[in-house]
Formats: sequence, C-alpha cells, structure tokens
Amino acid sequence: MQYTIEARELTSEYTHRPSYDVESQRTVIDAADADEAISQYVQQSEAELVSFTRPARGAESIATVKKEDQVFLVRVYAA
Repeated sequence: MQYTIEARELTSEYTHRPSYDVESQRTVIDAADADEAISQYVQQSEAELVSFTRPARGAESIATVKKEDQVFLVRVYAA
C-alpha cells in the first residue's frame, strides 16, 4: 500500500518564524502500514522520531520528527 507523508516544519533553533509560513513537503512511501511508512520516512530523512500517534478510528496518523535543529509535524495517510 502507498502512504503519503506530509511534513511541515514547526520550529527551528535559528528561524523562529510561525509554522503557518512554511509549506509542507510530500513524500509517497510503499509500506504495509502507517507504522512502517513513518519508520521508512524517518530512516530516509536521517531524522529522529519524537512521537507517533495512531487514531483509534480514522485514516491519518500524526508524528513529530526532529532533524538537527528542526522539528516537523508529520501526517501519514493512505495515498
């Protein structure tokens, strides 16, 4: 199954601009489930998974990912 990973910068140590100024980046990943999709994304991005939430019902999971001095809000959903 294909999953869309949509990442948007929340904060940066050097640029304290509001999160609404930042455009999201989309990536499509082939994975068995959302857990595997976020794991692949984190590995490919050379980032660190800070948190991951799977909804009891619904099609979208939410993660927080840190890469160097940046923190990203990541949405994971079936493509």
